[in-house]
Amino acid sequence: MRLRTYGHTDATSIRETILDLHSAVHSGTTDPFLSRERFSWFYERWSGKPSWSCVVGFDNGVATGFAYGASFAPGGWWKGSERPSCVPEGVPVFGLSELLVLKEWRKTGTSQRLHDAAVRSRGDEVATLLVDVAHPKVVELYERWGYEKVGEQKPFEDSPVLGIMVKRLNP
Repeated sequence: MRLRTYGHTDATSIRETILDLHSAVHSGTTDPFLSRERFSWFYERWSGKPSWSCVVGFDNGVATGFAYGASFAPGGWWKGSERPSCVPEGVPVFGLSELLVLKEWRKTGTSQRLHDAAVRSRGDEVATLLVDVAHPKVVELYERWGYEKVGEQKPFEDSPVLGIMVKRLNP
């Protein structure tokens, strides 16, 4: 598998690839929070940030998954939550917004490769992400990757309860 990194200026050119991958993974769901339209809104919001970066995995030219996010503005944190004490003010933080892999590429190490490439793409000292607490196996996976759950939030009326997880990249 080949990884390719994209930046803010590439967001429009890879938009349909990202949306199609999301739609493929969530086909058959009736949850409006996981709809293509709702995801498109999130994609536009995140990819509009100058610090946005996205890593896409390809196998023989076919996209297998992606991970994207952006560095928070100095002092910034997740909407609706206080910055945890384990992340000192002034420390650069990368917010991983999305990590998604097609079903046939799960349990192959693809998710971790995409994750690692994305969170290290900007040189931040801390990575943080939100994870649906209704999926404890996913929470456990992130814990194996070195994340610690530091809280929970429900950032949108239509979102699930999400665990806030933090990982030091340069301890």
